[in-house]
Amino acid sequence: MAFDDISLPKSVTAETVNSVEHYSDNVFSLRITRPSTFRFRSGEFVMAGLLVDGKPLLRAYSVASPVWDEEIELYSIKVQDGPLTSRLQHIKPGDQVLLGKKPTGTLVLDALKPGKRLIMISTGTGIAPFASLIRDPDVYECFDEVILTHTCRDLADLTYGQKLAQGLPEDPLVGEVAPGKFKLFNTTTRETSPHMGRITNLIRSGEFYSIANVAELNPATDRVMICGSMEMLKETQEIAEGLGFEEGANNNPGDYVIEKAFVG
Repeated sequence: MAFDDISLPKSVTAETVNSVEHYSDNVFSLRITRPSTFRFRSGEFVMAGLLVDGKPLLRAYSVASPVWDEEIELYSIKVQDGPLTSRLQHIKPGDQVLLGKKPTGTLVLDALKPGKRLIMISTGTGIAPFASLIRDPDVYECFDEVILTHTCRDLADLTYGQKLAQGLPEDPLVGEVAPGKFKLFNTTTRETSPHMGRITNLIRSGEFYSIANVAELNPATDRVMICGSMEMLKETQEIAEGLGFEEGANNNPGDYVIEKAFVG
């Protein structure tokens, strides 16, 4: 998968795959070279993909690596009959992928008002933008408490987030502060695990607060970021607005933000 002899659109660059890690039959990550001019804010997404039949096939991927990383990490679902991920899941080190030049998105600190606690709610590969955010020093400067929820069908699909959480104490920039402020809460919806159920149901019933040992959502102190399946986005948005949270944007910061543009 080399693009040397093909004229690429000006909106993308050809980057080399440095490493690939498969976490389950459903999800994998790849780390690619980072152009020297590529800048992004933690939580943003970028278009990425492959050349298929000589034409770029791109999808929106949240940048999972922290802003200081020398590589770009992407976290992807595997869709066996998907136009892109059916091919991308077979990528190997040394292969090339396309990377867009203009990251964007709403899951950024700039879109939130100041608060005391940040709650990031994710399902599936929707954890990707939060993989970047939980390694950003600004997050821990802005909030006294940072909670990440990650819900998947099966235990293996939680591995990516668990490894990230376990590695925070050794993180070069947030290692000293993150352990005292960060908490990960996992649930599964199919395979048996210590905590089961859809996160939206657990929040509505109050089980989330008691199991995770956290205070109830409060728009006066809390800020919420949401990324995952369309159904989860809709339900969590309804919960948040029912509690008085107001949606934010880059040009109008609010109490919560959602991201729809990601693969998975």
